[in-house]
Amino acid sequence: MLTALIEEWDQELRSGDPLGFPGYADKVAAMDGESVRTGLADGFVLVECDFDVIGGSMGLVHGEKVVRAFDRATQRRLPVVVVTRSGGARMQEGMLSLIQLSRTAAAVNRHHAAGLLSIAVHRTPTTGGVFASYGSLTDLRIAETGTMMGFAGPRVVEQTSGRTVEGTSHSAETALEAHIVDAVVDPDAVLSWIHAALGREDRPLKPTRAPVPTKQPAPPPPGTDPAWTAVLTSRRLGRPSGMQVAAAATTSWTELGEGSDPAMRVALATTCGRRSVVIAMDRYAGGGQPQPAGYELACRGIALAGRLGLPIVTFVDTPGAALTPEAENQGIARAIASTHAAMAAALVPTVSVCVGEGGSGGAQALSAADRLLIQEGAIFSVIGPEGAAAILERDAAKAPEVAPLLRLTAEDLAGFGIADAVISDGLDATVAAVDQALAEAVAGDRARRLDAATAAWLRS
Repeated sequence: MLTALIEEWDQELRSGDPLGFPGYADKVAAMDGESVRTGLADGFVLVECDFDVIGGSMGLVHGEKVVRAFDRATQRRLPVVVVTRSGGARMQEGMLSLIQLSRTAAAVNRHHAAGLLSIAVHRTPTTGGVFASYGSLTDLRIAETGTMMGFAGPRVVEQTSGRTVEGTSHSAETALEAHIVDAVVDPDAVLSWIHAALGREDRPLKPTRAPVPTKQPAPPPPGTDPAWTAVLTSRRLGRPSGMQVAAAATTSWTELGEGSDPAMRVALATTCGRRSVVIAMDRYAGGGQPQPAGYELACRGIALAGRLGLPIVTFVDTPGAALTPEAENQGIARAIASTHAAMAAALVPTVSVCVGEGGSGGAQALSAADRLLIQEGAIFSVIGPEGAAAILERDAAKAPEVAPLLRLTAEDLAGFGIADAVISDGLDATVAAVDQALAEAVAGDRARRLDAATAAWLRS
């Protein structure tokens, strides 16, 4: 039992025997309750499977109770927490059982359309129709450590196909690797995780520390152009990256897609006292170059924010997206394009802070916000200076000479009207600026600012 119920719903419902299945009517008559309990918990609606009742299988009563629970949650504007532990659809009720997959999915859709949060906790075993319907449709999904989970149970797979599944699938850990769940959580920590996700409990982000250089780098030689000095400053080892700034700005952090891409992290968070979705880049992980999976996760976070009506905050720091053959084959360009489109379509206020290097389209995809701030020691460029030198001079080593041509400093970005403000590099000052930007941001300002910056340089 996850938690006590303040009130339990629909305990009186019992199933008929639609198939005349041998012995089923007697089994139903002897049951103490059904394979799911539903009701009002402290601050959310709970839907919890009971594996001790016919393997937690979903018959028509199970489906009806789930539908009613989601619809009551929608009417009362409450989040839903689903706890799955089930063998799937109930064979003794045939197609009347199977249609509950469609009915429960529709109820989840109604709850989603109302802009309400839902969470699933998968316990062992979680298989079949529950997993293939409402159990997999929630906004956030976690699995308890050691959970066996999958569409078809291992015994069914092995006896119908002759193929063994041991070690290759059907575990919480493999589900996390495949991004089916957002996290694997110890059973004792599940309720705390849920409370943090609901914004009822602080769960601070604990990022890795920014690397400390073994010795201070030599200062740029006299006469170095300020643009190249800005490049070196933005890349300085030890400078806080997106994750360090996110940790300073948030008091609660519930990660989506844990482990999907170390260079791009997404969370349901509390930022400067406001519930929000945060997308933070980390240039100290994965070379600071997000993979397609990172942009796909960002799009998921943007969509979730839009549906829940939460502001979006992005902390940008990357030399650019991944350029490997694997990234190309996985559709890095399409993933970046989809992120541009998602940010443009967001109906909620958006705030972005460039905290280091804004490199090309991989950075711009998350920077086209209603308020764009750039730290004074940061840069933003159409392409990295080395890439520009390789194209223009056929020599990447000429990056210091090419950097001034790109007008990539914070002052340049503000001068073009692309950034709203240049802010201090200090963490406290940055957090204060984010707080003010969240208070001022209006959804749609991003388009007006970028259109105005474009119009200023149009010539006919």
